[in-house]
Amino acid sequence: MSLRIQAISIDSTDPKVPADFWEKALGWRRTYEADDEIVLEPPAGSPEDGVSPDLLFLKVPERKELKNRVHLDLRPKDRDAEVARLEALGAKRVSVGQGPDVTWVVMADPDGNEFCILRALRPDEAAG
Repeated sequence: MSLRIQAISIDSTDPKVPADFWEKALGWRRTYEADDEIVLEPPAGSPEDGVSPDLLFLKVPERKELKNRVHLDLRPKDRDAEVARLEALGAKRVSVGQGPDVTWVVMADPDGNEFCILRALRPDEAAG
């Protein structure tokens, strides 16, 4: 198979809003910017560079209205610290029906796109 994911595309009426948030949240670099699209890539030379898909923010006329059909699941070293940091950057906790007993936190970026902050891996999980 010669297929690989190049980019994850995120629609927005103002691509600068989610791109600014995700650039700070992930510490990624902006490699392309025009009025109708912005590309974020992992830091040059990092282990993710050339491996992780780019984030492509595209200008569309319509606003987001329902729950995302695709979302990012992010694995931190410290879930609660990461949630607090992302809230300080403008993310909000949201409910999508996940219930109170889950091990992840559902959040939305400043443009309303949901994503999840998962629990940290246990040492036995990280070793595999």
